[in-house]
Amino acid sequence: MQALRACGAILAVLSVSAIITAAPGAGTVTGKVTYTGTPAKAKPIDMSKEPTCAKQHTTPEMTESAVTGPGNTLENVVVYISAGAPAEASTPSTPATFDQKGCHYTPHVLAFEVNQELKVVNSDQTSHNIHPLAKINREWNKSQPPGTPPLSEKYDKPEFISVKCNIHPWMHGYFAVLSTSHYAVSDASGDFKLPNLPPGKYTLTAWQESYGTQTQEVTIAGSETKTVNFSFVAKPY
Repeated sequence: MQALRACGAILAVLSVSAIITAAPGAGTVTGKVTYTGTPAKAKPIDMSKEPTCAKQHTTPEMTESAVTGPGNTLENVVVYISAGAPAEASTPSTPATFDQKGCHYTPHVLAFEVNQELKVVNSDQTSHNIHPLAKINREWNKSQPPGTPPLSEKYDKPEFISVKCNIHPWMHGYFAVLSTSHYAVSDASGDFKLPNLPPGKYTLTAWQESYGTQTQEVTIAGSETKTVNFSFVAKPY
């Protein structure tokens, strides 16, 4: 009986402790990224110098410096918490994957965390030479013949890094190396979502490769959803 009472007391203490330390409800930020003005028109990419890639596309691939959609929406915009985010408990164990297929980078903008493993895959039957043009992190330039294992790299500082292929000059993409796990890349409808935000005041930053950055402040009080929209001024570069 005494053992049962002791066990009950322990459970009661654990229950009180769980109540005290339970995290408050997390909030969500959703929004849409749009543009005003006149963006540069996407141009078809000539891959005739690499027939093995050209034949993979029924229609020509288009340049992606500003990917637009219905309602003046913008795709491939990185939206992230740039101030106020809680400290990260750990680095993601799942690698971020950057594929080369049809002499095209997929995705065009890859967002991942500082010290998270980056895997670069060559799905083509031709060699690539991937060259991220880092300015804050270490710059590297590696050849990747077809059939070889994925390249593995990590970055220890946040940075937006332009990526090119030294063999196929039309190949262009970006790495968005971030110091937070609270980020999203806008989809084909310009939409983004940042869930699981503890109560607090945050600075949101939106980055677009041709139009720069914007910031907005948002306060999360609890289990609520706030809407934050971004609008960039497009220019016909």
